[in-house]
Amino acid sequence: MKRVVITGAGTVNALAQDVPGTLAAMREGRCGIGPLDIRDRERLSISIGGQVRGWEVEAHFNRQQIALYDRFTQFTLHAAREAITQSGLVFDDQLSLTSGVVLGTAGGGVNTWDENYRAVYEDGKNRVHPFVVPKLMNNAAASHVSMEWNLRGPTFTVATACASSNHAMGLAFQMVRSGAATAMVTGGSEAMLCFGGIKAWEGLRVMSRTACRPFSMTRDGMVQGEGAGVYVFEDYDHARARGAHILAEVAGFAMSSDAGDIVMPSAQGAERAISGALRDAGLNPSDVGYINAHGTGTAANDKTECAAVAHAFGPHADRLMISSTKSMHGHCIGGTGAVELLACLMALNEGVIAPTIGYEEPDPECALDVVPNVARTARVDAVLSNAFAFGGLNAVIALRRI
Repeated sequence: MKRVVITGAGTVNALAQDVPGTLAAMREGRCGIGPLDIRDRERLSISIGGQVRGWEVEAHFNRQQIALYDRFTQFTLHAAREAITQSGLVFDDQLSLTSGVVLGTAGGGVNTWDENYRAVYEDGKNRVHPFVVPKLMNNAAASHVSMEWNLRGPTFTVATACASSNHAMGLAFQMVRSGAATAMVTGGSEAMLCFGGIKAWEGLRVMSRTACRPFSMTRDGMVQGEGAGVYVFEDYDHARARGAHILAEVAGFAMSSDAGDIVMPSAQGAERAISGALRDAGLNPSDVGYINAHGTGTAANDKTECAAVAHAFGPHADRLMISSTKSMHGHCIGGTGAVELLACLMALNEGVIAPTIGYEEPDPECALDVVPNVARTARVDAVLSNAFAFGGLNAVIALRRI
């Protein structure tokens, strides 16, 4: 099997509209969650979110493109430009035929759905724009990435709720490792912060009205965010031959299904994915120094995840650092794992562990080192990134220093 490395990274999220700005915010423990600026906010009981502020769509795309690109596609393309530019790859000739795109999203074009339902039901219009369907479809972002960069290999979208981008990146990793692709553009995006998107989440009664405080006894729910994270996964020999700067090695991946409850997580299912990723990467529990947790700030997720980590790592769990950056940028749903992978790259490349901010009071059922409130300096050689989704779908990625 081939080795797989990351040679490019890009992002848009509530902390910043690029990777350097995002990592700076993570180092500082800065919070990107604040009051929402959306239409009909007064009709919502939830009024905070990790919103991308100052997004000037006209600065990035022309009028024809804007007519085709939902907000989630806009975020994806912007992040992909940063990642592919950093990678230095030019997808022409044979490379274009052996490179593709796998992206994750849970909702796809939610803003487009919301706008057009308004047009028909509120404004009484009898017609919508002819590009509504290609704008809202979940594969829109992947298709536009493939078209902009001439990526003619495997291209598709994964929709597994909050594990979507981890599943997408795991599949991209497997394709490069197997030799089915030389390089894959992968990650995920989400843009649900509109009236309809938030109103739907309100119905679940898992949303906080105050802040995201993962693993803290005072937590009262999750906070939704938006954004994208995009990466270039590349065959190690190909990257090395062209002298590429390598950010990390993708060492392993595993996924599991709880096959239980549609919303309540299972510690056993999560543990199987964590242990599977370790085995796939050839890592011992003691090799891992940091885990970027799913860490939503709900009691069900936090306690289940901590139990899964404790069981998978045994005595080493007490020496692990585990943090949730959702406390800073919010839960980006299908794109969240892709944004959070940046914290894993920062841990490996800079020796900086992103904190769990908003932490106020220890929870005895989350008795792990959650790096509370302040970033920490520590050398780590291997990390995990966890994603656990509604539907009982779990996906864990292992990265290693190279």
